[in-house]
Amino acid sequence: MVSLARKTLIHEWRRFLPVVLAVGFVGVLLTAQAALVLGIFQSTAIYVKASSAEIWAGHPGTQSVNLGSPVSPDAEVRLWAHPDVDKTEPYQWVDGDWNTRHSASGPQSIYLSGISVAPDALMFSKLLTPDMRARLGEIGSVIVDSADLDALGVKGVGDRGFINGHEVRVVATIPGLRGLGGLNVLSSIDTARMVGEINASEGATYYVAHLRPGSDLQQVREQLQHSGVGGAVQIWSADQFSRQSQNFWLLDTGAGMAILFMAIIVCLVGAIITNQSFASVVASSAREYATLNALGASRWSLARVVLEEACLIGLVGLILACIASAVLLLLAAAENVPVALTPFAACCCIALVIAMALCSSILALRSLQRTDPAILLR
Repeated sequence: MVSLARKTLIHEWRRFLPVVLAVGFVGVLLTAQAALVLGIFQSTAIYVKASSAEIWAGHPGTQSVNLGSPVSPDAEVRLWAHPDVDKTEPYQWVDGDWNTRHSASGPQSIYLSGISVAPDALMFSKLLTPDMRARLGEIGSVIVDSADLDALGVKGVGDRGFINGHEVRVVATIPGLRGLGGLNVLSSIDTARMVGEINASEGATYYVAHLRPGSDLQQVREQLQHSGVGGAVQIWSADQFSRQSQNFWLLDTGAGMAILFMAIIVCLVGAIITNQSFASVVASSAREYATLNALGASRWSLARVVLEEACLIGLVGLILACIASAVLLLLAAAENVPVALTPFAACCCIALVIAMALCSSILALRSLQRTDPAILLR
């Protein structure tokens, strides 16, 4: 009796095709939503993830990288005072407005990151080459994301713009800099201080550090946090600060809650579509189930057929969803859309699709109550 489900799906594939497509469509919706949510909010921590710094020191209570306040240069002394720290450097954050001489769209909000130009510097070490850092050595030089050229009103390397009224020149473009809330621009720390009209004696927004091989990161962080050197400073590990920044944007801002609400809506719509599609298929097979019931098949045996059909439909729908999602995410990445999908998120999407298929089959079992052999006489 159980094999009947497989035979039915093969011989009646046209009847079940809409359900399979519905399950696949729901899978693509869930995957795309998850990838967009993760991609958008991971971009809020690009400053941490694209750098090789293991320790961040900033103003106490800072919730996200972009909300930092200046800390005293003594914070760097605190970092250097620990024997396991082998490298430190300042990181200057400046909020600014970008203009060009011929811009018709008005100023663009940007986040200017002032970083060290040393070849082995920590900030954005995963994106910048030593040659790019060397180009930033000239005051007024900046690097922008290649996907933001149109938004900034420039065509490429050599073009000029103005940040807070100070003229700057694009010396390189790279992918992977896009963030949430503003356009990211990189410069030397001297250029950032010039644009922000900040004196070096005022310190920097953050000080970052790299540890010697074999150091216990959490132990070092705790020791630095409770050190009396450098005044009021909060110490984070890179992973901790990255998660904190993402959670702030995801949970504590209107943008994050709006996207979470959209994700819930997607799940509800997907569940309704899958349920209605599967229920209609089961209902259309009522006379066939009634015939089997008249031949001696119990309602439990018929229910097992429906449940197995749901599992097989879910499996085929998942395969189609995986293929379609992979193509969709590749196209999105090619167009510089911020998408990211972790194994955990992918497993959650798979589990949700399977759960929807099973729940739909359970709800569709109500149709079996109408499989009385008497309907064959009508």
